[in-house]
Amino acid sequence: MTQTLLPTELTFRGVSEDQLRGANDLFRAALHTEPASDKFWGVLKNAYLADRTFGAFDGDRQVGTAMSFPSSLTVPGGEILPAAGVTYVGVRSDYRRRGALTGMMRIQLEDCAARGDVFAILHASEPVIYGRFGYGVATVARTVRVHSPKTALRPEVPVAGTVRLLDSDEIVPTLKAAYPSIQPTRTGLMGRSAQWWTIVYERRLVDQYLLVAAHVTPAGDVDGWVAYEPADSHSDDPRVQPGLRVLDFQAADQGVANDLWRYLLGVDLVDDINAYFRPADDPIEEIVVNNLAVRSERDEELWVRLVDVPAALAARTYDMASPVVIEVVDALLPANSGRYRIGPQGTERTADAPALTMTPDVLAMLYLGTFRASTLAGIGRITVADPAALPAADRLFAVDRPAWNGSLF
Repeated sequence: MTQTLLPTELTFRGVSEDQLRGANDLFRAALHTEPASDKFWGVLKNAYLADRTFGAFDGDRQVGTAMSFPSSLTVPGGEILPAAGVTYVGVRSDYRRRGALTGMMRIQLEDCAARGDVFAILHASEPVIYGRFGYGVATVARTVRVHSPKTALRPEVPVAGTVRLLDSDEIVPTLKAAYPSIQPTRTGLMGRSAQWWTIVYERRLVDQYLLVAAHVTPAGDVDGWVAYEPADSHSDDPRVQPGLRVLDFQAADQGVANDLWRYLLGVDLVDDINAYFRPADDPIEEIVVNNLAVRSERDEELWVRLVDVPAALAARTYDMASPVVIEVVDALLPANSGRYRIGPQGTERTADAPALTMTPDVLAMLYLGTFRASTLAGIGRITVADPAALPAADRLFAVDRPAWNGSLF
């Protein structure tokens, strides 16, 4: 006879240092993955900060986990604001649909607000989950596949520097030192803390064959790189044929990106180069001799939750247009709720009637300039009291270059 697990009241709290490995085991089990080995955990434990790791508990039993790491986000105009990178979120299969995730998201966002994080950011494995917690798609990107035997860079594409493979022991120190000069160059780029480097690089260097080709200026400085791994027909990604999977492609400018594409297209014994999360405006089709060798598809990239709406609105710049009053309705973080007058000179709270009303997930879609207010209103995501405000909001939130994140985690 099957025993039914009766609902119990869950509690939510931070975890202790000695509970971190169990939290990771729980997360991996939620993804149907076996627990980390002692060797792997010896590296992975450095990704965790106990005071940023929360759990859902049924009595003493942990049934859910969520953690974050310190980060930052570059916003329109170039200011860099503190952010929390949210990851390793999971709930035991026998406790789903019982409020575990909701409770953890609430306590995590409250913690982010108390720390002064202006944003919480994540990549969503299941996009239907996070909108109800105030996260919205703030950047979009492309997965680019290039059939390299069929093409090469056009001969007139200039050379900006040289490219060399890094030894495994110099990968993390070299890239850590080079990335801070890249982050300010584009809206949407995020800070890479020590925890991020563990999650993305150090753990892969333990049990995967990860290669990094760095771009070097004539003065000897690293100003870009591609991190990639061999991929074959056994990959879990149906788009991937024998070739290379590019996991991190960073370039200080287009000249650097040209050289890195030239390097990738020149690697021998490769059918396809699959580059994840490339910018929407990457001109790869225009810099190769045969653009039919390039195929791409749109990907939702970074999900953003505005934790401190007043600080976020005040920090970014706005294009020239008449001021617009928006109303934000935030059920999880009610201090954000209110009306804001937004104009080229900045923002302020106001008691005036709102022209546009939205939830924080929709504001996140507007904030980095990825979506237009008129588009979101047209699909019912924004409540419109004054239709004349829509073209003004489109101009206010516009950006010259598409926002892009480019950092898996």
